[in-house]
Amino acid sequence: MSQPDGKPETAEDLERKKKKEEKAREKELKKQKAKEKAEMAQLKAQQGANAPKKNAKRSVRRDADEENPDDFIDPETTLGEKKNLSSRMAKQYNPTAVEKSWYAWWEKSGFFVADAKSQKPPFVIVFPPPNVTGVLHIGHALTAAIEDMIIRWKRMSGYNALWVPGVDHAGIATQVVVEKKIMRERHLTRHDIGRENFVAEVWKWKNEYGGTILKQLRRLGASLDWSRECFTMDDKRSRAVTEAFVRLYKDGLIYRDIRLVNWDCILRTAISDIEVDHVDIKERTLLKVPGYEDPVEFGVLTSFAYPLEEGLGELVVATTRVETMLGDTAIAIHPDDGRYSHLHGKYATHPFNGRRLPIVCDAILVDPSFGTGAVKITPAHDPNDFEVGKRHNLEFISIFTDDGKINGNGGKQFVGMPRFKARLAVTEALKEKGFYRGAKNNEMRLGVCSRTNDVVEPLIKPQWYVNCGIMGKQALDAATSEENKELEIIPKQYVADWKRWLENIRDWCVSRQLWWGHRIPAWYVTLEDDKLKELGAYNNHWIVATDEAEAREEALQKFHGKKFDLHQDPDVLDTWFSAGLFPLTTLGWPDETDDLETFYPTSVLETGHDIIFFWVARMVMFGIKLAGRVPFHKVYLHPMIRDAHGRKMSKSLGNVIDPLEVINGITLEGLQKRLETGNLDPDELVIAKAGQVKDFPNGIAECGADALRFALITYTAQSDKINLDIQRVVGYRQWGNKLWNAVRFAMTKLGDDYVPPPEVFPKALPFVCKWILSMLKKAISRTVSSLNSYEFSDATTAVYSWWQYQFCDVFIEAIKPYFVGDNPTFASERKFSQDTLWLCLETGLRLLHPFMPFVTEELWQRLPSMEGVTRKESIMICDYPAPVQSWANEAVEQEMDLVESTVKSLRSLRSDVLVKQKNERLPAFAFCQTNEVANIIKSHELEIVTLATLSSIEVLLSEKDDAPTKCAFENVNENLKVYLKVEGNLDAQAEQEKLKQKMEEVQKQQEKLKKTMAISGYETKVPLHILEENAAKLAKLIQEFEFFQKESTRLEAEMTDAD
Repeated sequence: MSQPDGKPETAEDLERKKKKEEKAREKELKKQKAKEKAEMAQLKAQQGANAPKKNAKRSVRRDADEENPDDFIDPETTLGEKKNLSSRMAKQYNPTAVEKSWYAWWEKSGFFVADAKSQKPPFVIVFPPPNVTGVLHIGHALTAAIEDMIIRWKRMSGYNALWVPGVDHAGIATQVVVEKKIMRERHLTRHDIGRENFVAEVWKWKNEYGGTILKQLRRLGASLDWSRECFTMDDKRSRAVTEAFVRLYKDGLIYRDIRLVNWDCILRTAISDIEVDHVDIKERTLLKVPGYEDPVEFGVLTSFAYPLEEGLGELVVATTRVETMLGDTAIAIHPDDGRYSHLHGKYATHPFNGRRLPIVCDAILVDPSFGTGAVKITPAHDPNDFEVGKRHNLEFISIFTDDGKINGNGGKQFVGMPRFKARLAVTEALKEKGFYRGAKNNEMRLGVCSRTNDVVEPLIKPQWYVNCGIMGKQALDAATSEENKELEIIPKQYVADWKRWLENIRDWCVSRQLWWGHRIPAWYVTLEDDKLKELGAYNNHWIVATDEAEAREEALQKFHGKKFDLHQDPDVLDTWFSAGLFPLTTLGWPDETDDLETFYPTSVLETGHDIIFFWVARMVMFGIKLAGRVPFHKVYLHPMIRDAHGRKMSKSLGNVIDPLEVINGITLEGLQKRLETGNLDPDELVIAKAGQVKDFPNGIAECGADALRFALITYTAQSDKINLDIQRVVGYRQWGNKLWNAVRFAMTKLGDDYVPPPEVFPKALPFVCKWILSMLKKAISRTVSSLNSYEFSDATTAVYSWWQYQFCDVFIEAIKPYFVGDNPTFASERKFSQDTLWLCLETGLRLLHPFMPFVTEELWQRLPSMEGVTRKESIMICDYPAPVQSWANEAVEQEMDLVESTVKSLRSLRSDVLVKQKNERLPAFAFCQTNEVANIIKSHELEIVTLATLSSIEVLLSEKDDAPTKCAFENVNENLKVYLKVEGNLDAQAEQEKLKQKMEEVQKQQEKLKKTMAISGYETKVPLHILEENAAKLAKLIQEFEFFQKESTRLEAEMTDAD
């Protein structure tokens, strides 16, 4: 005999062949035995459960021999084409592989595009436009996760869903970025190259780098309608901004006035309140200020004296900004302060310029118990002093130039000094003149520009303002009126903030001294015979118009027959002005477009609660004024994200989380490299790196977009702040693996030839199939109800609980015996389980899709399709599940509750007694107090044996059977106790101690209830149904206590016999 290669077989070859044949026979014999075991009766399911282990192991080994690794890898997909899936599902969930290719196909297929001509009801969200300079941060990720979940849900629910993307030109932020770029590359300022060239540079930068964040949003799965993408400074939006300004001006709602503003001396512009960060300073502190080599001292209250006229002595005042005394024009005292009653109507003298300072009485500002009770007044440089100046008709003297230096009004010896150098110089000058009275620590809040870190300086400037009185009242009524409420704010707690702010709203300064932004459509007329030629000298010379030609025409009429020059205001509008118009302008306003007619008002505005005033309120004001309707019907305000420790995210702390790093994963080394490329100073870098080592010692694991989205939405129950723990995101990535494996299991049980039925009839199904459909119906109801009420965290809980605790943990495990071998006993159960498996997966994936779009698309695409039914191209355009009433089965749910409680108690016993052999199967007993309970347990022995990993379960009835001996014991409820047979010696002492604890617990409950029932008047004052409930509770507790006593006595006897 020879081998295939022609060589004769040796004795060793023959011996090996013989052994191989013997092993094959043994293998076949074992296989036959396993099949015979699987065909045993249903109530002996443990024999069938043991056989598949060996069978499965052989199958796994055989499959491993036959596996081709390429079968598990997705073939390459051309960008924009439908994803090519591997012939076999990968053994583990890989977010990177799963989330690849789907988005480009969705977008190219037009699934995101809304149709203005559609007959479907519209549902519209405008995405809060991120700054053109921005890159994706965790706040954007939260916004995108919530809004995409809503829009996908509504799209699947039959709505003409529109989600509009856009980018904000971000006046200050963008100008700062480009100014730094020009300085870094060419060592020039914007003033060096001029306005026209600078604006051209900004547009060049925008076209090259702007909009990065919109590309990053695609990575999160944001299904925005990119065909409607807009930019707040594109031609259409710019024309709309001009139109709005002109209309508001002509309606008397925009005017020009001289008032105090927040001034940034680096940018040389007014800034809004939202661009001012406040630093709390407890005591004398040195801080770095842009433009100063040496740190500047803050947190110090300096006292000095003003000499009084008529030889009346001196008046001591104190300030944290001693340099502003150069602009003092009065000293205020309280009219009822007896110490200074002799100074009413008197004057002090300024020590440096001799200016007479009136002593004014002001009960509003002055607190006589604070300090000396005398307050220096600088009307041009302090908000409170500004109001005092108006009340007492004081002189307003500005002492600072736009770049923060002392001007001519500050005196010759200080002129040209930067303000904080002047602070030191003024202090020294006061000392030289003998008016310095000391300094002490002082707690204070310092306003700092969020863009430049410059200390904000209050300056008096001519600016354009929006009169917010009438519009603010309309916005207030829209959300609070009981009769005509048009706007719902969610969560409701923010209604109080809305009310408080709008009831006290101040007029809005909308002009900014920048070059990048919407140029204010106002032209100043300089007449040939004007005495004052500077821009803005005469307030009645301004012309507001849509363009220069219109302005010139109006000027010719207004100043008929006079020669003049026309100059446009160099200022631009506050970025929030165009942002406030965004719901209108994105839909085509002021033109009467199809989009505006179909989609306005929008449906919901979703954003962070920190900009409820700066953006949300202004959109409502503009919407009502310019379109006659609120711009949206609901406002959903999400929490602010903090780190796991509750700290605000800050680059200097090293706790800033980049969503893309969570999606893709990053090493600790990678995190630290990112810090090194930032702008942190060496000390901050050390602190930041230490923070990262503590929080992310192993870096951040790859989580994928789906897990990040789901985790962020679960956090929305925290309505104020989110303390984001990355480990929670990692947990949902692991859950993604569980979903993956659930579908892998299902696919093996469905088989290649499975065809889903057109309909599944619950009445014909096995018990566990009826139960999972009833629970699925309940999960759908809870999810939809939660989504409708904007309780998004509850929606995630409903979806997660069904998938995790009911489908994966119970249903899949419970049906496994049906698929062991080809047991004819379970033929119908096997077919019904296949149908139910498919129905649950197909419905459950649609239920989950808005939360986790990528993995649900991939898994759904792998499911077999019904015969003769044209399947939708994508899960995202399928119908969202609706509750199916025929699936509801309360009786089955109640029975399953008892089954699950029984399994839980048995598992608890197993974990207690099986310390070493966790997988060992033991016999159990169900000791029932009623026939009803006994019948339920008997009818579900297979489910209990399978889920609790038992060898058997025997049902005993207390009326005729004794409780089993030498068993571990657990109380399920008052009608059911379970026992687990323990091989070897039972730790009777431990069981006795457990019984003692249970008896003490029941006794406490008895005593508490008896105490309640013994209260005077209990039987006459308490409603009848409560009386009956309490009596029944007490009877159950007494019954339980007696049972525990009996068990304790029996166990004691067993211990005695053992001795």
